[in-house]
Amino acid sequence: MPKTAGHLALIGLSGSGKSSVGLLLAGALGLPFVDTDREVERAAGMEIHRIFSRHGEEEFRRLEAEQVARALAGPPAVISLGGGAVVSERNRELIWSRATVVWLRADPEELARRLALQQGSEERPLLSGGAPAARLKVLLRERERYYSLAHVQVETDGLSAPEVAERVLAALGRARE
Repeated sequence: MPKTAGHLALIGLSGSGKSSVGLLLAGALGLPFVDTDREVERAAGMEIHRIFSRHGEEEFRRLEAEQVARALAGPPAVISLGGGAVVSERNRELIWSRATVVWLRADPEELARRLALQQGSEERPLLSGGAPAARLKVLLRERERYYSLAHVQVETDGLSAPEVAERVLAALGRARE
């Protein structure tokens, strides 16, 4: 059963809407919004793709774990987590113990279309080196067992960010009854 107060953590693959939906949810719930990817960039003084190219994924994951812990130690907030944050057992323990977790689900083909409308793939290092839809399918297979542990799951295919936010709020209301 999800917590009735505290953090709301959004998980899912790149392009699932964690940042855009998170901002809307924060406004609707009167909570601050924290994007752990942006916090990693701020702390490192460089963009994520540069962290990967200069220091590797292991260093990025270390920085990410610091920002996840920091966000969850702070006052209640809507937190957008990087797509791979749930792979770390320590992150999962923190996230699930301190937040209501919402998985924004989407088909990898849909995600690839969304991401194609955004900036270049170099900004998403785990999607580089091949067809984004194929890479997203692999990432989903690797992460789905963690994503599926979410307290709430909301399908996002074909929906706008405001529509997804409405569905999340409705699902949270049902889960808390």
